[in-house]
Amino acid sequence: MKILVLTKRQYMGKDLLDDRFGRFRELPLELAQLGHEVTGIACSYRRREESVVLDFDPSRDGVVTWHSINAVNGLTPRLGKFVNQALKLAAGFQPDLIWSCSDAYQVIFGAWLADRIRSKCVVDLYDNFEAFGASQVPGILSLFRRAVREAAGVTFFCRRLADYVTPTYHRAGTSSIIENGVRKDLFFPRNRESCRQQLGLPKDAQIIGTAGALDSSRGIDTLFRGFERLATEYSDLHLAIAGPRKFNLEIPRGPRIHDLKILSHQEVPVFVGALDVAVICYRHSLQGDFSFPQKAYEIMACGVPLTAAAVGSMNELLESHPGCLYQPEDAASLAQSLRRQLTNRDLVEANIPAWTDSARKLERYFAEILASGEKHREIHSKIKFSTSESFPPAFRKQLHRAP
Repeated sequence: MKILVLTKRQYMGKDLLDDRFGRFRELPLELAQLGHEVTGIACSYRRREESVVLDFDPSRDGVVTWHSINAVNGLTPRLGKFVNQALKLAAGFQPDLIWSCSDAYQVIFGAWLADRIRSKCVVDLYDNFEAFGASQVPGILSLFRRAVREAAGVTFFCRRLADYVTPTYHRAGTSSIIENGVRKDLFFPRNRESCRQQLGLPKDAQIIGTAGALDSSRGIDTLFRGFERLATEYSDLHLAIAGPRKFNLEIPRGPRIHDLKILSHQEVPVFVGALDVAVICYRHSLQGDFSFPQKAYEIMACGVPLTAAAVGSMNELLESHPGCLYQPEDAASLAQSLRRQLTNRDLVEANIPAWTDSARKLERYFAEILASGEKHREIHSKIKFSTSESFPPAFRKQLHRAP
């Protein structure tokens, strides 16, 4: 199978090529290791060196050829040049299908590109793209929904999002749930004392914490307030945090608060292994209500107790562990859940997929689409933009608003 992957280069606070991180790195690499020919176009919304990057695991066969292409030149959009380069690569590669990932713009462009080279487009929804700020540019949501509706197939990262999208605007199409996996070579139970020593955390304290995007929109303030409540009850309780944050985020300071800033993906499991209880913060929102935080599986794979906001898929995942849930934006509820976990250490067990498991399911789904013999859909007449400056104004504006 020849598979072309379209994705933005920067997502979830990481860089796909620099950090070798996440869904759009791991699944294409696993598909290549399963014997498929995989090429990727990493669209950078920030100026980066344009290059060809070979991604591979030295211990296994299979290589993904990534083409990094800038969609900007400094602050100036250069969509015409980007599209010409991407079209030339796609036409030369002649993929059996295009997997369009990461945001509404890549989905829209993937639908157009598949039509131009007479291929099939499969859309990946790893989040509710409708909630992204960049999707609020006038005209983008209608183009996005049309592209999803006309796609040969759709992959979803969780059931909740599939249950929303399918009846809303993908009524007739096929779809598959492809969960995010876990790198089990990184995320496994570790010696807590050793983890704390590596990170410079106190050996004998009780430590709660979180690693990931530290943002008020995700309810990080609830964790700060919850810690303040518990700190008066537990003299040995400490808070550890790590992850990207906005410059104006107010982080409490004190000798019992440890801000480890930005950790590499390889350091995150060490951080998790150092905790007594890991916290997953979220709020009710268009994004949160369809969320399935990957960190939940990672924490569970590390054998660390967790407590999570009762938002999105956490309600189903932790249905048989109600004591691990707290009401979002309720510091008292979080404090109560943390008290239970510090005392009881309720470990959640589940069938945690490795990236290989998810890739095999994705492989089967792609094969089903190609074997279906579905006729090529004429969408070029509906989503029209050329390789120069005749893009819809909404599409051109995206470069200044993309996450």
